[in-house]
Amino acid sequence: MRITSKNPRGPLLLAMLTMASSGSVFAQQQPAPDPSITVTGERLPDTSAMTAGPEIKGIITARSGDKMKVTTADGTSTVVFINETTRIKANSGLFGGGGNLAASALLNGLPVTVKTMHAGSVLLASQINFKNGDLKTATMIRNGTSQGFAEQTAATEALRGRMGDIDKYNVKGTTNVYFDTGKAALSPQAKAELCNTATSAEGMNNALMLVVGYTDSVGSDEYNQVLSERRASSVLNYLQQACRWKPYRMLTPTGMAKADPLASNDTTEGKAQNRRVSVNILVSKGLDGL
Repeated sequence: MRITSKNPRGPLLLAMLTMASSGSVFAQQQPAPDPSITVTGERLPDTSAMTAGPEIKGIITARSGDKMKVTTADGTSTVVFINETTRIKANSGLFGGGGNLAASALLNGLPVTVKTMHAGSVLLASQINFKNGDLKTATMIRNGTSQGFAEQTAATEALRGRMGDIDKYNVKGTTNVYFDTGKAALSPQAKAELCNTATSAEGMNNALMLVVGYTDSVGSDEYNQVLSERRASSVLNYLQQACRWKPYRMLTPTGMAKADPLASNDTTEGKAQNRRVSVNILVSKGLDGL
C-alpha cells in the first residue's frame, strides 16, 4: 500500500504515526511477569537514610555474597553487609598502598575493624581495616601451600604435614582462665594470662594449643554446652587477635559443658573453679625435640 500527501507536513505526521503504532505493538508483545518467580533476601535500605553504627572488632568467621559474619573476642557474632561504597583498607606495605581493596581480600580468619552504618537491624560496612600481616597469614592458611608456609619455621611446616597421623601429645603446660556465672567475657586478668601463655608457647618448638571450655553444673545440658563453646571461642579469638598466636598452630576448640570438673559443684568455690577454659600447650610425642 502506498500513501501520499500533498501536505508538506504529511511525511512527518506519517512517520510519527508509524512509530507510535510500532511502539504500541511492541508494548503489547512484552511478556507478563511470571508469578512463579520470587526474589528473596534482605534488601539494603537507602544509604542516604542510614546513620552511624557501632564499630566492630573481631575475626571474619563466614562470607556469603554481600554479607560477612564478624565474631568478637567475647564470642558475639554480627552479620554486616558489604557493597560498592564499602572502603576496604590495609596498612601500607605489600597489600596496601592506600587504595581501596577488593572484597576478595576479606578472607575467613582475618581480624578486622569494621565501621558501620545502620538502618533498623541492617548494618552496612562503611570501612573495613586490617593489618597486612594478618592478611598474609589468612591467605597462606587459605592456600595451604608449602611455598607460603616456607616463610615460617621448617619445624612448623613439618608439624602441619604430619599432625593428622599423630594422636598422642606431651602436655607442656596448662593455663586455666575463669568466668563469671553465665558469662563468656574475659576479665583483664584472664587476658594477661592468655598472652603470657602464648609467649611461653612461642618459645617451644612445634607447640600447638588446645582450648577447651567448661561450665559449672547450673543450667541445662544444652545451655551449658553452648556456653562452654562460647567461652572457648572467646579465648581462641583473644589468643589470635591480641596475643598474635597463629591460627594454624591451634587445634580445633571444643566445649565440654559440665564434664571433667576441677572441683565439687556442691560449693560456691568449687563452681567458680569449674567455670573455666583450659589452654593446653601440646607437642606431639613424635615431634617433641624436633
